[in-house]
Amino acid sequence: MLNTVEVNGFLVENFNQYNLQVGKAEGVCPLCSHQRKAENKNKKCASYDWERGLGTCHNCNKTFQLHTYQRKGGTDKEYVRPSYSPETHKTVESKALEWFKSRGISKKTVQDLHISEGMEYMPQLSAETNTIKFNYMIGDQLINIKYRDGRKNFKLVKGAEKVFYNIDSIIGYNWCVIVEGEMDVCAIHETGIPNVISVPNGATLNHNNLDYLDNCIDYFADKQKIIIAVDNDAAGIALKQELIRRLGPEVCYTVDFGEYKDANDVLLNDAKTLIKIIETAQPVPLENVTTFKDIEDDLQDFVKNGFKPGFQIGLNNFDNIFSTYTSQFITVTGIPSSGKSDFVDQMVIGYNIGHNWKIGFASPENAPTYLHAHKIMRKIWGGMPSHEDIDNDKWKEVSNHINDNYFFIDLEVPSLEAVLRKGAELVKRKGIKCLVIDPFNKIRDANATSADVNTYTLEYLTKIEQFAKRYDVLVIIVAHPTKMYKDSSGKIEEPTMYNIKGGGEWYDASYHGLLVHRDYENKTTKVKVLKVKFQNLGENGAECFFTWEPKSGSYIPHINEDVDLNNPLPWENG
Repeated sequence: MLNTVEVNGFLVENFNQYNLQVGKAEGVCPLCSHQRKAENKNKKCASYDWERGLGTCHNCNKTFQLHTYQRKGGTDKEYVRPSYSPETHKTVESKALEWFKSRGISKKTVQDLHISEGMEYMPQLSAETNTIKFNYMIGDQLINIKYRDGRKNFKLVKGAEKVFYNIDSIIGYNWCVIVEGEMDVCAIHETGIPNVISVPNGATLNHNNLDYLDNCIDYFADKQKIIIAVDNDAAGIALKQELIRRLGPEVCYTVDFGEYKDANDVLLNDAKTLIKIIETAQPVPLENVTTFKDIEDDLQDFVKNGFKPGFQIGLNNFDNIFSTYTSQFITVTGIPSSGKSDFVDQMVIGYNIGHNWKIGFASPENAPTYLHAHKIMRKIWGGMPSHEDIDNDKWKEVSNHINDNYFFIDLEVPSLEAVLRKGAELVKRKGIKCLVIDPFNKIRDANATSADVNTYTLEYLTKIEQFAKRYDVLVIIVAHPTKMYKDSSGKIEEPTMYNIKGGGEWYDASYHGLLVHRDYENKTTKVKVLKVKFQNLGENGAECFFTWEPKSGSYIPHINEDVDLNNPLPWENG
């Protein structure tokens, strides 16, 4: 018996959208049968797969969805919902249809993709003008609208949710195509490939956090092949790399448009060429195998520009001595209560603010989580929020920012394997670029093959490195030294990476090492570079100093005259 409630993991909205003969394996095609000669109109030219929800026509060689579906996944945020009416969303008429025709797009495709037209205020013109409206639908709900005027100005609905354009079209298929714009969706749809979607806001070179993917990630759970067909400029390459990182290289394929800019440009030349480009998409190169062609662009960039600058946190004295790349890990050490965790929080907030990174924490050291969140909030707030601030505009702004950018892994029994699995899930679902493990000794490797401390440490750090490289993530590990030693004057000596349990493996295996060490007498905190793997990223042995601002819990480059050195540092309370 057919399941008419749920298909492909989605709740069904309309099980038989074309009023076909339910349960039959073949029948007429809803796309072409009505256009055939009278004697052929009732011929059974299409096959139906009711369990998958797809039909295939052997006359027009197109596939179609038998069902419509309710939305899956989504977000708990409140968004603006654009309004829809026949007055504001008119059927595309002759002038606009002529323009679509000039781009190789038929009236049928315009209708299939719910495109309309109507007057809209465009800020670039400071006036109302007639626009083409690309309606972003999920099921029967209008989620967003992309407006395009005759001067190629664009805008989305302010405050509306960002989702993929044409996202419903990929349900039921085990593969799909992702493009960079709505016109590329039109172009590929025109060739008879319906399961194609577009990112809502194109590609940008320095900001690809893909919040629309967060909102639609469940639509990709069953995909065995995802063809990424975006532009080959710098912004398109950055978008492609982030999509591959988020969706997984094992299912991603890429295309080569050759001399053409994008899919619509190819269509204007020849539809068959566009079909061939999509059909011959190449899998992302195998992991751990590199050819010259894989790295040629990087090599050329290095020859032209030298080393790429590392990522910095926005504190000048620290940035002058240390920076990092992703796909690496940093070991942070220091004696107990030296402020290691607090400084790591300062670092990741800097990465978030400066580079739009999202952060994952596996931090038993900072339990309970709400107190850790409070520390993050204070640093972002720039002060200590009071009960009177709760639910005011600033509270909502800061809390929403933390909710969207910082994710706390709470496991009853945290193990390295469980944390890395959850980290991988956060990469896919939320797009994190940094994972903090704090401290390493409370997140054990339950699958270690040896009890020998050096072997255990090397295996642990190897798994961290593999995770960082696979997902292009920066991992920060906080590790305590095993013993504390005092010098002849009774002061506690600064530990090195060799003082961590596991000794030399920490120094040898870590890409970078930092020491956080406090000076009781001067009320300052020193951060010292114990190791930096690449000379262009920092200076071995270099130091910088901070004072601690008590209201915000922030580290201030030393010396700031506004800081009261008589205030206790956070680790001195209690």
